Amino acid sequence: MTEHEAHPTDERDQAPGAAAQQAHSEPGENRPQPPTGPASTTGPASTTGPAGPTDPAGSDTVPDGAEQDARHEDGAQVSTDNAPPKIPEAAIPELVIISGMSGAGRSTAAKCLEDLGWFVVDNLPPALIPTMVELGARSQGNVARIAVVVDVRGRRFFDNLRESLADLESKHVTRRIVFLESSDDALVRRFESVRRPHPLQGDGRIVDGIAAERELLRELRGDADLVIDTSSLNVHELRAKMDAQFAGEEEPELRATVMSFGFKYGLPVDADLVVDMRFLPNPHWVPELRPYTGLNEEVSAYVLNQPGAKEFLDRYAELLQLVAAGYRREGKRYVTIAVGCTGGKHRSVAMSEKLAARLAAEGVETVVVHRDMGRE
Repeated sequence: MTEHEAHPTDERDQAPGAAAQQAHSEPGENRPQPPTGPASTTGPASTTGPAGPTDPAGSDTVPDGAEQDARHEDGAQVSTDNAPPKIPEAAIPELVIISGMSGAGRSTAAKCLEDLGWFVVDNLPPALIPTMVELGARSQGNVARIAVVVDVRGRRFFDNLRESLADLESKHVTRRIVFLESSDDALVRRFESVRRPHPLQGDGRIVDGIAAERELLRELRGDADLVIDTSSLNVHELRAKMDAQFAGEEEPELRATVMSFGFKYGLPVDADLVVDMRFLPNPHWVPELRPYTGLNEEVSAYVLNQPGAKEFLDRYAELLQLVAAGYRREGKRYVTIAVGCTGGKHRSVAMSEKLAARLAAEGVETVVVHRDMGRE
């Protein structure tokens, strides 16, 4: 990796003492409380003991006169003796744990999984991983894949991680550990390039922090299902490796934003591609069309029936197919296509709608934005 491009784009890889959870996609405000009993947690460093025995068939022994067990609407059994509800095994989400050396690209790997549709939680204390899996299981299939970035900064965190992994194994949770590795020289260059200390170096040097972290993570690295050495990888190459492992047989999805705009208001600063519709006659000079926008059927028909309009639409749609394939190979997941005319009211709006419809028909998730429509 290069000193600039290959460095992890998120400082969370290097932020000292990050123990609080940061979710890329946060659950709603009314989050269910972690269940008490087996495999639940009361904090980053403690877990509760097992509850009373239950019948394998699912009928718990209840105290005098207590009502029989009910069933939650998501299929989980609810017991009246305060035992945790049993989660159907089919509802347990797939889990990936991302860990590794600080500065090796953990956040880049996490962002890649997020783009592939995973629910990503950054810097989650290891003791809370089983609770997160249980919450995902109660989402009724809305959270089928969870990725957790684990930042092991001390021996106690590492012990909690091992306890959590053992707990997950006992519940038959499918989990994979991805370990991001890098050479000492590459890590030193990356930390020096951003002028930040290593989170474990204390009063010592960067190499001291790297050595301490490597020793803490030695056993976890041995348990990893996938080890990626990023010493000589740039960001795009790391994303390609993650895609190869987790995208499956389906090609990673490309999302497109088609934005109409008026040149007199300036170019969109976030545009990847820009096309100019000012080669077509302007409906502004047609009195009966002037009050309307390109969303009007008559205005749209007027624009599309002009010489060269349909030919442009056909050929530009073909060009975008070629560009989209290249974007996917390079790990680019989002593209903004800006379509401009003089005021952003007639020609650009009509062409943006037609172009977006073509992209959607080809399976590209497309959003249409009319930036300057209505500004007059």
